[in-house]
Amino acid sequence: MGLEIANQLISRGIQVGMMDIKPAPESIESGPGKSLYLAVDLTDQQAIDSAVRQFHDRFSGIDYLVNSVGALWFGKDKAAEEIDMEVWDQVMNINLRATVLLVKSVVPFLRKSGRGAMVHFSSIDALSGDPAPQDAYGASKAALIRLSKSLAIQYAGEQIRSNVILPGPTLTPMQERWEDKPELQQKIAESIPLGRLGRPADMANACLFLLSDNAAYITAATLVVDGGITALP
Repeated sequence: MGLEIANQLISRGIQVGMMDIKPAPESIESGPGKSLYLAVDLTDQQAIDSAVRQFHDRFSGIDYLVNSVGALWFGKDKAAEEIDMEVWDQVMNINLRATVLLVKSVVPFLRKSGRGAMVHFSSIDALSGDPAPQDAYGASKAALIRLSKSLAIQYAGEQIRSNVILPGPTLTPMQERWEDKPELQQKIAESIPLGRLGRPADMANACLFLLSDNAAYITAATLVVDGGITALP
């Protein structure tokens, strides 16, 4: 999702700084917007601060923040009664702590711009329980909703907006269990009112809207992008 958002912004002439612990993907758009990718541990405040300063210096300002980092560890992330607390802490660090660290680092630069917008990626998993749970993932994504609303209120007077997107089932590398399994994908798609799985572009389109001036009067919102699945009884 993050790569799709970055590519859509770059293709529209926006300058984009990207961070992830992984090496740079080969499929980053070449322009017309400029971009800079840095391999960064998003649970390390000093590393984030250094990267954000580089983005600011390279692009002469920062106007937006998109938090799309996430970890969903099937087989390791379990019910609270069963989960290894080291796994719990790692998931919380990646899914929640990283967002807080980015906010701490980026908001001062948004203030310099005099306005700004943040979009954080939660999940529809934050809205319900699960008989086969990934409790660390669900709890961290639920916390993002509360955090985003609080940030929206804190910074509204400075014209800095904060909104959160809740994706439904989406074909991304996180869902590698669906790869090469068209029958499973079809079964899941049939459970979704719109009849298909989500695509990274669906999430990117929602994110770009919330970043844009077309959403200038929208803050503290929770936008569900799930093909209607959460409306089912």
